[in-house]
Amino acid sequence: MNDAVAALRAGQAVILPTDTVYGLCVLPGNEALLYELKGRDHSKPVALLAADIEALPSDLDRVVLERYFPGPYTLVFESAAVRVPNLPPQAAEVVREVGVVAATSANLSGGPDPRRVEDVPEEIRAAVGAIVDGGDLPGTPSTVIDLRGDEPVILRQGAGPLLS
Repeated sequence: MNDAVAALRAGQAVILPTDTVYGLCVLPGNEALLYELKGRDHSKPVALLAADIEALPSDLDRVVLERYFPGPYTLVFESAAVRVPNLPPQAAEVVREVGVVAATSANLSGGPDPRRVEDVPEEIRAAVGAIVDGGDLPGTPSTVIDLRGDEPVILRQGAGPLLS
């Protein structure tokens, strides 16, 4: 855990397990590294990932956050996309220590979602400052829900159902 916290604080990316797939994480402000490592289009935003709702920006609707989190969802608000997964304990410790991370799945853009550390492409594993191995994960990414309109819109169906 200390290696992952130190790597994040040094501006490096780390690989952390979530409740769905392995994530590639950096401290906010270092998102360019995520795009570089994944070969991701810069027009696709990354989410802020927190260990608990309290760590998220205060301008976000707390009622909505409490409805979906913690859980396998990424919520898109006007100001940010956010995620509060049911993190494995070792990953939760890392994220709590740094507050919040910018995160995306630890795969090459368009590649399969990694459910084991071994599923993360070697070039990404070799380029990160630390890897926290949480064993086998479910392997289905979070459900992405756009909350910017009058009604919620599922942008990507994943591990979580749309709550009514």
